[in-house]
Amino acid sequence: MLTFEEKLSIIETFPELQRKDVSLGRVNFHYPESVQEKKIVVQHLHPNGNGFVYAGHMRKKDTDRKGFINIRDYDEAALKELIQKSMDYLSEPAVEIEEEDNEFARLEGTWLGREKQELTLIREDQLWNVYSGSNLEECFESPIEAERYLLDEGFRQSRKREM
Repeated sequence: MLTFEEKLSIIETFPELQRKDVSLGRVNFHYPESVQEKKIVVQHLHPNGNGFVYAGHMRKKDTDRKGFINIRDYDEAALKELIQKSMDYLSEPAVEIEEEDNEFARLEGTWLGREKQELTLIREDQLWNVYSGSNLEECFESPIEAERYLLDEGFRQSRKREM
């Protein structure tokens, strides 16, 4: 586990982040260039080495309810990558639902795995659901999360589209 000082040193290599000291010796780092409401990238970095990084780009089940992930046991490379991905995510404008309908409709349909497994991605109400046959596998609040999940799991979109 990296120490508080080591994590602080790593985080400070990102000139885009602004340090904000908070209570109990903890430190937050804000990303003022964020185009989204969220500005905090690192939250409550504690002298004991614990802390959190905003991970809106990750699946909801991998983060806490506010979208943060615990970095207590992260090594240098993993911490740098997580912070960079967080800033990249916060640099993308939030997609309005109406725009989503047009832009992400292409994601709906059959996705094929490495061993020819089939999953189906369907938008239902405000959610993006992944089905294996008639069984619900995963549920996402955004098409970006659904697509990342499918790609991370080794699935590629089938050329034939089901609707």
